[in-house]
Amino acid sequence: MASHKTIGALLFEGFELLDVFGPLEAWGMLASGGGWKVVTTAVSAGPVASAQGPRAVADHSLADCPKLDVILVPGGRGTRREVSHEALLEWLRQRSAAAEVVTSVCTGAALLARAGLLDGRRATTNKMSFGWVVEQGPAVQWVKQARWVEDGPFATSSGVSAGIDMTLAVIARLASNEVAERIAVAMEYDWHRDASWDPFAKVHGLV
Repeated sequence: MASHKTIGALLFEGFELLDVFGPLEAWGMLASGGGWKVVTTAVSAGPVASAQGPRAVADHSLADCPKLDVILVPGGRGTRREVSHEALLEWLRQRSAAAEVVTSVCTGAALLARAGLLDGRRATTNKMSFGWVVEQGPAVQWVKQARWVEDGPFATSSGVSAGIDMTLAVIARLASNEVAERIAVAMEYDWHRDASWDPFAKVHGLV
């Protein structure tokens, strides 16, 4: 495993708390072993309010954000606004081209879709908001029933808690399955390893 890799989580007003901090719990445990670093970024550095109210602090602005090897794009009601934020979409295009893996949780896939990054690729998203997200990327091969989907450098997950399962799968790919297993145990997290496990697609009438 190469050293000095950076995981960067994108923050914006109205981001979903667990979309960010569920995956960052796992990434942070990986980083604690050395060779990895976790940072946060937003349009401007400083506090950013979540959809649930509590604020998180962005370490960097988009302009001064360091090179990111892994990008985490959360969902949340703020995505409804950010899909029209062209400067943010262009940042995603440029940074995704240089990243090893680009991940999204929940409606974060809408931002990647609007940026054109998922065109022709398989992807999934939050099942409650599936219809709206699909509208943001008609050229995407949207998967109605999936906990998460990996296609090339992109990994997209279903809603909120699904981001943790996806992140552990990505860690297994970048580090090792043994490392991902250790992290899941340390988190006392019941890791759903089957990417097709998705009872919520049926709940929301998608299958």
